[in-house]
Amino acid sequence: MSENTNDAVHSDVSGQPERTADSAAAAPVALSLTVNGALRDVAVAPETPLLWALRQSLGLTGTKFGCGMSLCGACTVHVDGVPTRSCVTPVSAVVGRQVTTIEGVSGPVAEAVQGAWVAADVPQCGYCQSGQVMAAAALLSATPQPSDAEIDAAMRGNVCRCGTYPRIRAAIRDASARLSAEQTAR
Repeated sequence: MSENTNDAVHSDVSGQPERTADSAAAAPVALSLTVNGALRDVAVAPETPLLWALRQSLGLTGTKFGCGMSLCGACTVHVDGVPTRSCVTPVSAVVGRQVTTIEGVSGPVAEAVQGAWVAADVPQCGYCQSGQVMAAAALLSATPQPSDAEIDAAMRGNVCRCGTYPRIRAAIRDASARLSAEQTAR
């Protein structure tokens, strides 16, 4: 009895599927995506994770691969303003929607988060930070003055191997205060 292993799907070191020659992978198609406010064309299979279209096709490498299973948050981007795990989101699911990556996040909330991150010296190794910043910016856009419980709920699922969670929470509180002070000054 012989085993046919030609149809196996394996993962490479980055976690992206590596398909064998006999595999039934979908052929690349031309898709137009709105990324960071600009219409961008990619030629990928429709089921390709958004993460790989961003990193490999568009060269936007700020969004990181962490787990490939939507468990760590390193790949977080905004889709129509909602934090979304790009490692499990098929690129075809974001056609006609607004995708914002760490490279394109901007505005008063993003500036407050980024400034607070620097002031609190949040990053240690920095690998998870793009996902952390994207989650924090989405939280403060929806809830400008979050409670600790709301911060914990919004940031749950964003893993920091270095354990900078106390600094992350402090930075979110600081960003909230910055936004409140800015509103008061107007």
